Amino acid sequence: MSFSNSYREHVEERLAIVTPLRTRAMFGGVGIYSGDLFFALIAEDRLYFKVDDTNRGDFQERGMEPFYPYDSPKPMGYWELPPGVLDDPAELKLWVEKALGVAERAKRPRK
Repeated sequence: MSFSNSYREHVEERLAIVTPLRTRAMFGGVGIYSGDLFFALIAEDRLYFKVDDTNRGDFQERGMEPFYPYDSPKPMGYWELPPGVLDDPAELKLWVEKALGVAERAKRPRK
């Protein structure tokens, strides 16, 4: 995994409009957090949001693909953000809110 600094800066600038965030380099990519919620990542100059059954269909309807780390045959729970969403603050806010909800649910202890 890798990324360009210009893409990272663009993503940070756009996401900061809709949520407070911090980023952290990890495994050759970038982890993106809002508070303590890890909700997105950058790899190969692509932005991926956290998904579960509540929002996966949004990505599938737009023809997007999941993130496969290091040529793994098993995808992680992150899907690529559709084109145009990052540059539309109103739409981006909706996608971020859903990804944050997924991250929040994933954080809760299982019963």
